[in-house]
Amino acid sequence: MAAEGDGHGMLAKRNSAVKSASARIDEKLPVLCRGNMSPTQLQAREVVRQLRPSRIREVANAGLGRGDILAFWFGEPDEPTPAFIREAAVAALAAEDTFYTRNLGLPELRAALAHYVGGLQRPVSEDSVAVTSSGMSALMLVTQALVGPGDRVVAVTPLWPNLVEIPQILGARVVTVSLEFSLAGWSLDLDRLLAALTPGTRALYLNSPNNPTGWVLHPEQARALLHHCRRLGIWIVGDDAYERLFYGRDDLRAAPSLLGLSDPEDRLVSTNTFSKAWLMTGWRLGWLCAPAALMADLGKLIEYNTSCAPPFIQRAALVALAQGEPLVERSRRRLLHARDRLVAGLRETPRLGVGLPEGAMYAFFRVDAMADSLAFCKDLVAREGLGLAPGIAFGPEGEGFLRWCFAARHELLDEGLERLRRHLSRG
Repeated sequence: MAAEGDGHGMLAKRNSAVKSASARIDEKLPVLCRGNMSPTQLQAREVVRQLRPSRIREVANAGLGRGDILAFWFGEPDEPTPAFIREAAVAALAAEDTFYTRNLGLPELRAALAHYVGGLQRPVSEDSVAVTSSGMSALMLVTQALVGPGDRVVAVTPLWPNLVEIPQILGARVVTVSLEFSLAGWSLDLDRLLAALTPGTRALYLNSPNNPTGWVLHPEQARALLHHCRRLGIWIVGDDAYERLFYGRDDLRAAPSLLGLSDPEDRLVSTNTFSKAWLMTGWRLGWLCAPAALMADLGKLIEYNTSCAPPFIQRAALVALAQGEPLVERSRRRLLHARDRLVAGLRETPRLGVGLPEGAMYAFFRVDAMADSLAFCKDLVAREGLGLAPGIAFGPEGEGFLRWCFAARHELLDEGLERLRRHLSRG
């Protein structure tokens, strides 16, 4: 009993000493370490706080819970993923294919993607392909690999905001070159872009077919850009998510691409996704093609971001590649007819100006006398139950415009046009 009592006494002395030492340390700590932090001290890094929020989400949030909304604000087809792709994922789950897999993707999927890309653009080695958890993730991974604080990058705008904000998250400085609008369609002033791609520029970000404008980079422009970037050692990061949604020529299975003109050793990375062409937006699976020398480091970045893409989703992607060409072509033709119908309706509507998009799934049209596209879209939701994306969401160059995703049935497009005209007639 005496020994037990002595043990309790020693423990009490140690606890007292610890409390005393802790109190002395606490006296020397700054106030912010004692749990008395103000809201301004509980914030993310300054560069993260400066990121622009999604204006599309802001408009969509204004319509949540309403059953009468015609929603054309997101870049998403109104059809579900086809059964043959869903069933492949179900079969993989039933086979208990739920474990971690290789960072760069299943070898059989990487091989299938290399074959697929080779049939569209140029031969690609399996060792130059990585599978990613979405096309967004592919863009983030490439930027993490190539861009750092203080780097200068150039982006062609108006543009899906992620492509401008991702480099800024990593401390880069983004210079923008705007496309030019006319009723004939959006166009690129190549000389302006080449002038912006100065020595010391780290990377060019280019999305073609373009979200939101539907602009497509033409082959002669692509050759000039590739030559210029080769000469100056500038990386090209291509967002090719809409390459299969190209309406310029029926004899081409994909839009003209910098990847198709490049050599395996070029400083060029092409990012892509299963979301659009295969109607798999919610599956979050993408891929990238890059020089083989970059792959080991990209594998490390995948490990530290997501580890790997889910194996059962990769199994579904294998089936999508093997059996999905009829689906892709049907979707392209469906969207072509929807584009023509919507653009014709917009052109018949007073106060609107629209060019014919060559690719993607959007009409990006001007509204005369509209100074605040965000406020206009919120009012449009409140009064008419019509959901469009404000042009300001795609950068200051997009102000004065609205984006309409035309991946929808004709009767919905027609009803949307009626609601828009009714709203415009109110003045």
